[in-house]
Amino acid sequence: MDDEEARARLLDAAEALFYAEGIQAVGMDRIRTASGVPLKRLYRLFPAKDTLVAAYLERRDARWIGGLREAVAGAEEPVPAVFDWLARWFSEPDFRGCAFLNAYGELGTGPAAVLDVVRRHKSDLRALLGTLTDSPALADQLLILAEGATVVAALTPGPEPALRAREAALRLLEAGAPPNG
Repeated sequence: MDDEEARARLLDAAEALFYAEGIQAVGMDRIRTASGVPLKRLYRLFPAKDTLVAAYLERRDARWIGGLREAVAGAEEPVPAVFDWLARWFSEPDFRGCAFLNAYGELGTGPAAVLDVVRRHKSDLRALLGTLTDSPALADQLLILAEGATVVAALTPGPEPALRAREAALRLLEAGAPPNG
């Protein structure tokens, strides 16, 4: 196996284990076993667990934001499409909330590389929502609705939190741009 395949296997294993069980609960040896990549190669590709966590989150960010962008781009009404997409995600059998908030909740303000990925993900989400409205204040409110729905769904999985947030987003749109927008 070449480095590219080893890296993909490691990231697949890391994502499955970190998302299901938590970052701190999973050691590098478990990732090595799950991936089938020798420990020496694992540490050559990812010299520290922090670098593996950051790479896992970066790859997840690209896929997650990309999926949401596709859903919005193909929608007649993009704002409700955000919440419809979230409802489908919240209904997936392995849904465990936001991987980025989970990582932040476990690791707090360190390590810096992981915190940077978490912040960049939230900034990218805010930027995407900003493309759906001319009002920065409304984009901020949509972000709060999306994030709040995700947190609620982590506690009670299923589409309901996204559908309630969708209703609130539609009311905000009907009301027009908020003050300071």
